[in-house]
Amino acid sequence: MSRPWPVNALMIKDPLGWMVFSLILLSTWLVFFVAPTEATMGDVQRIVYLHVAVAWGGLAGASVMGCCGVAFLIHKKLAWDYWSQAAGEVGWLCATLTLVSGSAWAHEAWGTWWTWEPRLTASLVLWFIFAGIFLLRSAIDDPVRRARVGGVLALVGMSDIPLVIMATRWFRGVHPVSPAMEPRMRWVLLVTVICYTALFAYLVMRRRRQLEGMELASQLEASAWATCPVPHH
Repeated sequence: MSRPWPVNALMIKDPLGWMVFSLILLSTWLVFFVAPTEATMGDVQRIVYLHVAVAWGGLAGASVMGCCGVAFLIHKKLAWDYWSQAAGEVGWLCATLTLVSGSAWAHEAWGTWWTWEPRLTASLVLWFIFAGIFLLRSAIDDPVRRARVGGVLALVGMSDIPLVIMATRWFRGVHPVSPAMEPRMRWVLLVTVICYTALFAYLVMRRRRQLEGMELASQLEASAWATCPVPHH
């Protein structure tokens, strides 16, 4: 009797993960085989689909981190901090990919890897906010105090979100306010953002579950050490 393929067991165990993986494959296929080639930049223009999608993920991460941080400050439940930290970590990853893809786009579009353009600068500030919050959190052992500090800082960090969104309208820069795109490009971009939003939500959910399990394991270990008899010499 043949043994079942391992992939079948994985699909049964985590069907949501495979659904999200399928969405990412779909968006990749749309970007490379359905979206038309831009007349001026050619295939390099396809960077914009990933760039916009991960930039949205970075903003979503900062928003969810801030909202869940406020929820913890109000309700004093660590479950909210798990959501806040998970969203922040995934948001930091998206912010990193935003800067990397943005630099690649800038090199092809403007002839430089980096320019202190308003939106790029605001995105870099958001990256530093994410990094600073996690550095401070890592220095605090008490989970309640760590969640309180993280909640306050996450709320402060949300102030950069309007700056990232409105930078091209409030300040003069080389970033286009609303880039001209063909209708087919626009709907491929929309589908790509939706697919990557699903990936963002999935990663946050998985990371939140992991953080909760790690904290529970830490509590059980501390409880075991507290009840363990101390050997006498």
